[in-house]
Amino acid sequence: MKQTYNQRLRDKQLEDRIVSEETAASWIEDGMTLGLSGFTRAGDAKAVPSALVEKAKEEHLKVNVYTGASLGSDIDRLMAEAGIVHKRLPFQADKTMRSEINQGDMLFVDQHLSHTAEAIRQDILNPIDYAIVEAVSITKDGMIVPSTSVGNSSIFAEKAKNVIVELNLAQSDAFEGLHDIYELGAQGKRQPIPLTEVDDRIGTIGIQVDIEKIKGIVITNQPDSPSTIVPPDEDTATMANHLIGFLRKEVEVGRLPENLAPLQSGIGSVANAVFHGLLDSEFTELEVYSEVLQDAVFDLLDAGKIKFASGCSITLSEDKLEEVYGNIDRYRDRLLLRPQEISNHPEIIRRLGLISINTPLEVDIYGNVNSTHVLGTKMMNGIGGSGDFTRNSRLAIFVTKSIAKNGDISSVVPFVSHVDHTEHDVDVLVTEQGYADLRGLAPKERVPVIIENCAHPTYREQLYAYYEEAWEKGGQTPHVLEKAFAWHTRFKETGSMKAAALQHS
Repeated sequence: MKQTYNQRLRDKQLEDRIVSEETAASWIEDGMTLGLSGFTRAGDAKAVPSALVEKAKEEHLKVNVYTGASLGSDIDRLMAEAGIVHKRLPFQADKTMRSEINQGDMLFVDQHLSHTAEAIRQDILNPIDYAIVEAVSITKDGMIVPSTSVGNSSIFAEKAKNVIVELNLAQSDAFEGLHDIYELGAQGKRQPIPLTEVDDRIGTIGIQVDIEKIKGIVITNQPDSPSTIVPPDEDTATMANHLIGFLRKEVEVGRLPENLAPLQSGIGSVANAVFHGLLDSEFTELEVYSEVLQDAVFDLLDAGKIKFASGCSITLSEDKLEEVYGNIDRYRDRLLLRPQEISNHPEIIRRLGLISINTPLEVDIYGNVNSTHVLGTKMMNGIGGSGDFTRNSRLAIFVTKSIAKNGDISSVVPFVSHVDHTEHDVDVLVTEQGYADLRGLAPKERVPVIIENCAHPTYREQLYAYYEEAWEKGGQTPHVLEKAFAWHTRFKETGSMKAAALQHS
């Protein structure tokens, strides 16, 4: 193994810091705060967190865990089952951890993904005792080269008291040179971010860190976990067609150029499937400026539809992961990975004029969006980067199927049970029923547009009935407050949002 890692560990003064994952885990004590690399199951620290779980079987251990986003390799699940996490932020997507959060056994701070680095920089959060960062190499001058994600790794390494590097031999060293690490500096003293084109390179290929802080290097050999996205289906294909129809009209009237504007797509099966629909469109010479680069991005790159893609993480299905990672060199001139505070930065999003495509849990008849809380109280995954992009994009688009749970849940409701994105920030809603362009519409004008174009036919009559009653009460945004959440209450009581007559028909 020494000869193999010698090719990756090129700063020879660090060789005497190679330790086992058990030794590295032994340094972590109860009450500490950890910054773990990883963003949507990619580039995550794997070995040391696993060893930490084993350590917790022998001694009491509670730690705070900060990441970029969700972790792979079952790390979130294992930590939740072991009961070692006191506080978690800014995003997670594990069923077991979600249950712990919703039962009140774990604290969760749901943050905009561009905000975590700023909170760390301002010393708002607990100081990070150990940053544990996965890398493909360490350069001669001690620079840590990340693997398949950057996430918050650079700010973790900069601000942590100690750094542990997981040098993962399973990750291709061809990733070296695909990163662009840029440090913003303190607010009030920083310069404008010098990024004016999607393919601009403004930073370094790795994370510059005080070499004295690197306490240990753990040699690992474990690939990323594949994503859990599912292939496109008939509904998502229809949604893609609706979205492409909208974009085509924007080009026809001159609001968008023929190659559109830089695109962003949120994590998940629906957003990926809708993005995939661009394969069969006339649009080409596309650019992507996003946080997560999923299967559809690489399909579009392979088809020559995308000329450049910038993100902070590569998250792929099992088949696509092997295909892309085994041939990463063919994307070298068309791909960059950045820290998430750069990929999601409002300054850049507004400057580039992005088209953002994200997925909600539910929307209401005025265009408010709930991305995080099931029935208003139960955390799903977190807001992620959707707020970063929605508030600042040229076009903020949300795509979702109009119904869930075999039709017992309507994705369009009278009033969302939790508001993540207000009606002021949402431009377009898309379901398999059609799309609603909400730009320039007053609240009362939005209602029929959303109901007719986005709601499932099963629920349209109910939605109109609610609105007609609300209309009688008046107001800028009419509501029947005592009935605003009646649909959610009905679902909890009967298992369906449908009115009683419809449930029995």
